[in-house]
Amino acid sequence: MELSVYIPNTPTKSELNYLSNHLSGITALLTGKNTPDVFHVLVTGRPTREQLETSTSLHTLIIPFAGLPADTRELMKNYPHIKIYNSHHNAIATGEMALTLMFACARLIIPADKSFRKQDWSSRYQPSPQIILNQKNALILGYGSIAKSITPALKALGMNVTGIRRSKNNPEKNIYTPEYLHQLLPHTHILIVTLPATDETTGIINKKEFELLPKGAIVINVGRAQVIDQHAFYNALKTKHLHAGASDVWYHYPSSEKPNSKINTHPADAPFHELNNIVMSPHRAGAFGNHDVEKARYAFIANLINLIADNKNNPQLPPPVCLETGY
Repeated sequence: MELSVYIPNTPTKSELNYLSNHLSGITALLTGKNTPDVFHVLVTGRPTREQLETSTSLHTLIIPFAGLPADTRELMKNYPHIKIYNSHHNAIATGEMALTLMFACARLIIPADKSFRKQDWSSRYQPSPQIILNQKNALILGYGSIAKSITPALKALGMNVTGIRRSKNNPEKNIYTPEYLHQLLPHTHILIVTLPATDETTGIINKKEFELLPKGAIVINVGRAQVIDQHAFYNALKTKHLHAGASDVWYHYPSSEKPNSKINTHPADAPFHELNNIVMSPHRAGAFGNHDVEKARYAFIANLINLIADNKNNPQLPPPVCLETGY
């Protein structure tokens, strides 16, 4: 099938070449701010009405990153005939960050580093509060691409891995649906959250869920901040119910409309920065701009386009984004 693909935000020359070289069949690539009259696939995270309505042939929107922005979700409700796919190209990079944060939490790397920079060796000679991960139970909330990328590493450490996803229990593989969450939390030493923020997932980890976790557990969030209630998270850390926690995603982000916003924006209402048992990362797990990650982005997009060009109902296509659930 001949396709015309429109990318409003023009990739760099190298990225465009990489995308072109991975396309099979007859596919025209159109780029730039001026919306063409005819195209079949639109590649952008935040489409405009003009882009969605100019071409009557448009049938697919590819979001070039993971997740569905709230404004895009609302807009796309007016265009039910357009299928939406997003990109999980950075699942491996995000998974690596989840592992990095887990290790930093288990071994309390941040407070030890902070003290040692002042020539304070005390942490070496005190009874070790570190957690050894071997034989611990890891629960991954949101068993998708990221979870699948880190499960082999967790198992290689001798950890027991359980996953929660929205459909299809598979007890033989330790995969369960969300209704089992409260049964699993009391046996969880490491909780890794990879969920998107949707109506169903927002606040799914709250005061009750933290209380169900055993004392000394670790919580890692590389999904979306809203999945975890920030005040319940803060209190669980402050009271030392949790051994440690880490987050790469936050409740407030810099605004392009405010001067100096990138260097003066509190990431949350709760004062996480006052705690020494949390690792705070400014949403950099996906390694935006990294050469390897950008290659993976365009390889992922090219593969989607090839599958669509081959057959719009190709069984190898991933399921499109569901507007009702938000993912």
